[in-house]
Amino acid sequence: MDDDLASFLRSLEGERGVSPHTLLAYRRDVRQFVRFLREREVTAWPGVTTPIARAYVAHLDRRYARSAVARQLSALRTLFRYLYREGRVSRNPFTLTSAPKQHRRLPKVLTREEIAAVLGAPDTATPLGLRDRALLEVLYATGLRVGELVSLQRREITPSDELRVLGKGRRERVVLMGTPAQEALRQYLAEGRPKLVRGRDTGMLFLNARGGRLTDRGVRLVVDRHIRAAAAGRRISPHVLRHTFATHLLDGGADLRTVQELLGHVNLSTTQIYTHVSRDWLKRVYDRAHPRA
Repeated sequence: MDDDLASFLRSLEGERGVSPHTLLAYRRDVRQFVRFLREREVTAWPGVTTPIARAYVAHLDRRYARSAVARQLSALRTLFRYLYREGRVSRNPFTLTSAPKQHRRLPKVLTREEIAAVLGAPDTATPLGLRDRALLEVLYATGLRVGELVSLQRREITPSDELRVLGKGRRERVVLMGTPAQEALRQYLAEGRPKLVRGRDTGMLFLNARGGRLTDRGVRLVVDRHIRAAAAGRRISPHVLRHTFATHLLDGGADLRTVQELLGHVNLSTTQIYTHVSRDWLKRVYDRAHPRA
């Protein structure tokens, strides 16, 4: 079983191009499942039946939030699809196993006034302040995921309102940047980044104080610091800037398909949650479409 798990994780990394964060989560989830099996003296994949799969979901449901159970169930379905393809099992015991129903929470977003305060918080008289201003402007202007942001390389940045990024599943897409984000990037590249480089240039766009690559955690610290400096009084993750990007686009009249493309969502249903947040957009659609509006 251990050899099969190692092969499965290699296939995820090589064929599907999953992110390091996703790969780590899959490894943790499947190993936890294997421990559950061994406690019940199941030592081979064909011994995993649908009742055992359902018992495991019930076991998870007693210990984790429903969103975490759904994520682990997704990982195990993917594992058994791989095992079936490789001829290690004759069926997928998780196909007919349902995750506990989740309560869908609406994403948090910042108001226009709040986002303006956050973008204006960095001290642009310092190299790190120039970096932070560019980082925040790009996140809000493009809706990039944090992993996509920290993967940007200096050579990929050109004097243009377009930016090519490699998203989930190694799918490439084009995102757009407005003038404020372009200007913040230009100033960071001209005045901030050269002062952050220490020794050999890593080639990454956003650098930490030591000249190395800025990490996901580093971005979270930057966002948290400037949210507090702007006195927003809320704990906001970088992903909230992505939610705010999408919601403000819809408020401004963008159609759902355009927002889906800019966010890099495979399914439109993933993007549709923003229609529940953007009441202004819903009202405009209603007024335009309903004959008695």
